Amino acid sequence: MEFNSVLLAFVFIAVLLAAGMLLRMTIPFFQKYFIPTSLIAGLIGLLMSKEALGKLGSIIPGTGFLENGVYTEKVYDVMHSIPEVAITIIFASLFLGKKIPGFKKIWKIAGPQVAYGQTVSWGQYVVGILLAIFVLKPVFDLPPMAGALIEIGFEGGPGTAAGMRGTFEALDFSEGASIALGLATVGILSGVITGIIIVNWGIRKGMAKEAKKSSELSDREQKGLYPKDEEKPAGELSTRSESIESLTVNFLFIFVAIGAGMLLLKGLLFLENTSWGPAYDIEIIKHVPLFPMALLGGVATQLLYDRFIPFKLIDKKVLARIEGFSLDVLIVASVTTLSISAISEHILPFLILAGAGIALNLAAFFFLAKRVMPDHWFERAVLEYGQSMGMTTTGLLLLQIVDPEKETPALNAFGYKQIMFEPIVGGGLFTAASMPLIAQFGPIPVLMGTGILFVGWLAIGLFYFGKKNNKGAQS
Repeated sequence: MEFNSVLLAFVFIAVLLAAGMLLRMTIPFFQKYFIPTSLIAGLIGLLMSKEALGKLGSIIPGTGFLENGVYTEKVYDVMHSIPEVAITIIFASLFLGKKIPGFKKIWKIAGPQVAYGQTVSWGQYVVGILLAIFVLKPVFDLPPMAGALIEIGFEGGPGTAAGMRGTFEALDFSEGASIALGLATVGILSGVITGIIIVNWGIRKGMAKEAKKSSELSDREQKGLYPKDEEKPAGELSTRSESIESLTVNFLFIFVAIGAGMLLLKGLLFLENTSWGPAYDIEIIKHVPLFPMALLGGVATQLLYDRFIPFKLIDKKVLARIEGFSLDVLIVASVTTLSISAISEHILPFLILAGAGIALNLAAFFFLAKRVMPDHWFERAVLEYGQSMGMTTTGLLLLQIVDPEKETPALNAFGYKQIMFEPIVGGGLFTAASMPLIAQFGPIPVLMGTGILFVGWLAIGLFYFGKKNNKGAQS
């Protein structure tokens, strides 16, 4: 008897989460350093996957049945596809249930994070292309397109790296896909490890205003439980169940937003296929992920909701529970399906690119973030740091530790920032076009363009938002 692979995948995720929760509740180390249950569960899942346990199955005689780990190939494929679904749900719901402000207010709230994120992204191109020109090409005979790998792997993440495999092959740089996936993998792992170290440092130093030190928490709070009789409501019912369940209504609006994002993406893809695509043989929209478009779909859905529906149907607390569930599942599935073997080839170029990317992101966090960000700079910066290290999920994970109740403006500002960020870099239009542009025009023109953008956004961050923040602090 063969069970449904989707159901079986969620059974595995549930077992992993139960094991992770048990470990977190019983091991003081996990409590002291705020290691989330979902991350513990994901690491257990990774150890049981074909990337870890499966390697033993191919080495130790008589254990060939472990070649795929404990998961069947179909279940593993399902778990590999879950992060794309979960991150799309999270981003589709970010703007639902709240008034959409005008561009001026969005710029005021999210502008500093836009400047910071854009500076880091274009900086990854500048550093990567310089390495490609002076090290990777002359020493390791890699093509100049390798200069785009830091941004594709780190800001873009594993979804972008995997999604661009066709582009790598079309440009005769198939090994670049493995390097990019390896960079995304090491970026996520190092992002989580260094991120949690940074988070604990920030909590001890009092920089995380909404997070408590582990020593300040009760025994139940350290275990991840609310104090007895102080549990908080998960949301409010907005519709009567004899008509339609409130949870159904909230999911309804989420999937309407996702559908709007799909239509937008399809429309842009049609435009590309009938205009610049065949004319210049450049495919850009094809490699743009769905979740930034779902975010725009959420904005459009909320605007129509505000305009035409006079009833309260969406409850933000219920949406927060849906987002939290999606985030937990996303983290477990993402870590479980990480590709360890992707870094085996081209190890030296990989280490050079990985080291440069990590160093750049750390330098931005410690030397740039506080000078650019407004209030709650630490919460905003850990979210940006996680995203720049391979996955938005990592940033959300770190934010969950320092701002568990979402009491700071970090998440809202990040959501607004994504409107001006994701369609361009971090898996957006330029990310998808970067290698074709380098292949067509050469590394120098692309270096000049990305360098100008890097300097421009850095100047906006330091001399516009930086001075503005300093004036606000002095007044």
